[in-house]
Amino acid sequence: MAEHNILGKAGENAAVAYLEQHDYIIRHRNWRRGHLELDIVAAKNNELIVIEVKTRRNTKFAAPEDAVNLQKIKRTVLAADTYIKLFQIDAPVRFDIITVVGDENNFKIEHIKEAFYPPMW
Repeated sequence: MAEHNILGKAGENAAVAYLEQHDYIIRHRNWRRGHLELDIVAAKNNELIVIEVKTRRNTKFAAPEDAVNLQKIKRTVLAADTYIKLFQIDAPVRFDIITVVGDENNFKIEHIKEAFYPPMW
């Protein structure tokens, strides 16, 4: 496995641990349907939370959340819509980003709640 994939997996594990420590229930990790993917789908307080995880070694060149551009938002919203229909979920939905910066032994985690809203098509 490539080094960036190893870092990404470790970052996602750290994000899940963070969420569980904050009383989120993890419904799915790396949920896929065709070409659609959601990093983490969680629930808390009767709300469905779709979480995009961005892991970086450092922020020298850009903040990790900057990688969540309009195209990524549209794909995430489409995947979430598919997920909601498939599992027949009737609950408010929130889109968060969790950034994980550093290395496995020293990650800094930032949870950006309501990081984006579904765009108007």
